[in-house]
Amino acid sequence: MDIINNKAVLLKLREPNKVTSVIPKSRELADNKVLVNWGLEEALSLKKLNIKVPSPIEGRYKWTGRYKPFEHQRATAAFFTMNKRSFCFNEQGTGKTASAIWASDFLMNQGKIRRVLVICPLSIMDSAWRDDLFTFATHRTVSVAYGPAEKRKKIIQEGSDYVIINYDGVAIVADEIKKGGFDLIVVDEATHYKNAQTTRWKTLNKLLTDDMWLWMMTGTPAAQSPVDAYGLAKMVNKNLVPRFFGSFKDQVMTRVSQFRWVIKPAATEIVFNSLQPAIRFTKEECLDLPPMVYAKREVELTKQQKKYYTQLKHKMVMEVTGAEVTAMNAAVSLNKLLQISSGAVYTDAGDILEFDIKNRYKVLREVIDESSQKILVFVPFKHAINILTEKLRADGITTEVIQGSVSAPKRTEIFRTFQTTKDPRVLVIQPQAAAHGVTLTAANTVVWWGPTSSLETYDQANARVHRSGQKHKSTVIQLQGSAAEKHVYRLLDKRINVHADLINLYKEILD
Repeated sequence: MDIINNKAVLLKLREPNKVTSVIPKSRELADNKVLVNWGLEEALSLKKLNIKVPSPIEGRYKWTGRYKPFEHQRATAAFFTMNKRSFCFNEQGTGKTASAIWASDFLMNQGKIRRVLVICPLSIMDSAWRDDLFTFATHRTVSVAYGPAEKRKKIIQEGSDYVIINYDGVAIVADEIKKGGFDLIVVDEATHYKNAQTTRWKTLNKLLTDDMWLWMMTGTPAAQSPVDAYGLAKMVNKNLVPRFFGSFKDQVMTRVSQFRWVIKPAATEIVFNSLQPAIRFTKEECLDLPPMVYAKREVELTKQQKKYYTQLKHKMVMEVTGAEVTAMNAAVSLNKLLQISSGAVYTDAGDILEFDIKNRYKVLREVIDESSQKILVFVPFKHAINILTEKLRADGITTEVIQGSVSAPKRTEIFRTFQTTKDPRVLVIQPQAAAHGVTLTAANTVVWWGPTSSLETYDQANARVHRSGQKHKSTVIQLQGSAAEKHVYRLLDKRINVHADLINLYKEILD
């Protein structure tokens, strides 16, 4: 049978063995060019009868947006449409955001859902979700619910197709969300809901109704401990885990002393069975992905940083009034703006003024927790390196530092250890100190704590992970919190050396 239409399938529902022989799997669909004619309702009905059918998204959806999906993105989108409550464990950098957008847009076209609530970290509300919605679903409306409670409520009431909100913002407007007509909730970086005892978890759980869709996405579902799976599993399918956390912990861990537990041999299988239904693609499995993926993370400056950043910018405006700006003056002023954004600035008297870096550090920790391999963190300013390194080590993250004051023999030893042993997990680097000639392929994630002004240094630093011997596809993440940082990254992305456009950049930032 070359064409399977709705009637043919429905007529054979009483003979499931025969149906199985004529309904193609997804791969067979591509190989045999079989036309699938049924809709989503029929496909979901067949699925309930344990009959494997491809999602009708494969034949009934025009993939919207400026880019066409990769094969793994099509498969992920199809999986979403066939699983009302499910997990996506695709690795960081595989484009799972776009898959969720295409899948939800298809569900809207099918009349299955009306509105989508996206819950994610502050750092990716704009740079990932809003930007991707503008890229892949330009015909849909999107709003970001951030700010005071009344502002958030008003945004939700406006009725956009997609509303993006941060984790802790959900509790602020929970009642408004409940009345908002959301049929699908997408939770990005879902490990923030691993603990079922938190207010955050309980708030979301109360919002869920039996007929609501829920997709939870993370590349590292139980990276720290098998017990991390409990909260996630209970949210998606509570029937797959015990009622109480203690019972689940006893299944996956053995207590060997008052404060020490060890993982049981069966833990991996128990966690796997608990986190279902799920789909996972690693970057290595996505053969059509480019070898290096670039992403941005928004970082809100602290009040203290904003205060000094504004003061310095005002001073720059005063200095430029009626005067010629030289490249040297522009470079000094821009450098101070970048220093404030990064966490520490040198005053005119030569003193060091430190800032609270909790917002930037929180986003870095999110990246570290999501990364499957080791991480390089490039920090342009020396004193910011010291502040960051202290915080990482205080949190128990094994960290080494490469900067100008580290001797050549010591650098060689650090590089060797990083490449050949489990620890350190993180290498904090001053870009000029390790931008050339060094192989650091034990890492597959590069984080820029703040931008460098040199295009050559930027390219060479990223190349430390993207070179011969790299077994994994890599991700470069730019942390940006100020206008100065965003402007510098924009030039780097456009392959423009910052020094070549320094005066224009200075004026752009002032404007």
